[in-house]
Amino acid sequence: MAYQIQIKKPLSHSLKIAVATIAVFACVALLTRFFGGPDHRTEQTHDTGWQVYFSPGGGCTDAIVEKLAQSKVSVLVQAYSFTSARIAKALADAKSRGVTVSVILDKGQLSEQNCQVDVLAHADIKTLIDSEHASSHNKVMVVDSETVITGSFNFTTAAEANNAENLLIIRDKTLAQRYTENWYAHSAHSKPFLGK
Repeated sequence: MAYQIQIKKPLSHSLKIAVATIAVFACVALLTRFFGGPDHRTEQTHDTGWQVYFSPGGGCTDAIVEKLAQSKVSVLVQAYSFTSARIAKALADAKSRGVTVSVILDKGQLSEQNCQVDVLAHADIKTLIDSEHASSHNKVMVVDSETVITGSFNFTTAAEANNAENLLIIRDKTLAQRYTENWYAHSAHSKPFLGK
């Protein structure tokens, strides 16, 4: 049975805005469902998906630590600044579970008082220093050759608590391969960390 509604008076301006708003939200919902979005279910059920976080206080560090806790095979890291004890511990824990963990740090970390480079070295994590560039400004992790963690977010306490930052976690094997290739290109000219 079909129903027909006849509107005898023109819609008011407010009603037109309400109808348009509902239509926009319906379109966004359909596009997000089709293309994926910042939803853990998308991450878990498809070959590709993404999550986005913002700081301060947006759970960026928690998201990184959780992803590292799920790692099974490998983690590649490129970091400009690395002072987060929680992220360093998550990498050390991954290493202790048998995950291959390798890190490239900017040369400035050698003089950074709170850098976690010694924690990494004591965990027997391969740690390299990239002095080839004015700044090795990458903030990247590649987890299990399928997930890329990146964004403006440095792996620091300040990035979590004080700064306006963004963090993307993207599950995409093709993208992960591109970042892996870039990691190895930088590792080729980086030198092993020998202690401060």
